Amino acid sequence: MASQPLRIDIISDVMCPWCIIGYRQLAQALEDTGTPHEIHWHPFELNPNMPAAGQDMFEHISEKYGSTRAESLESRDRMAKLGADLGFDFQWPDDARMYNTFNTHQLLHWSEAYGRKHDLKQALFTAHFTDRRDLSDPKVLADVAGEIGLDRSEALAVLDDQRFADDVRNAEKFWLKQGIQGVPAVVFERKHLVTGAQGTQNYTQILKQLATL
Repeated sequence: MASQPLRIDIISDVMCPWCIIGYRQLAQALEDTGTPHEIHWHPFELNPNMPAAGQDMFEHISEKYGSTRAESLESRDRMAKLGADLGFDFQWPDDARMYNTFNTHQLLHWSEAYGRKHDLKQALFTAHFTDRRDLSDPKVLADVAGEIGLDRSEALAVLDDQRFADDVRNAEKFWLKQGIQGVPAVVFERKHLVTGAQGTQNYTQILKQLATL
């Protein structure tokens, strides 16, 4: 088993701050332990019924979780500090918005054929949380794809004709049927499920335990 890279399936959404925090924690643990691995990203929509134009983040968090503005600001500060420790820059302007991500998942599905899914995923996290770009705009999504070397025109065409809509819906349904209710959700070797951002130390312990199996 040691000669085989560890298969890691990550179910996540680019609107999810804990997804990038959790990934960065896992990535650090993988580096610290020198674990050979292969990562496979899968779609999950935090808010599948979100209108295309999105919603103000304070308003959204208040409606979904009942959080006050003060609680939201405290949570943002905590995530910003965690992100900074992991080399990720969270920017939280007062007008930050939550967007529908069905198109982002279609673009990610398309990028897999070019071996760039991981790179695009990271670029989309940065576009949303650091640069605060409007990921509800197909032109912005195509720009992000183009900036990592993918064909911008093809990206636009993919979003225009929605050719991967069914594939993404089927993938989302598959993970829902597996009991995935929230993200990040990480599945090691197709059988060990870990949910939430666990922290680098916990991920390190998990990797060490898996190495003994």
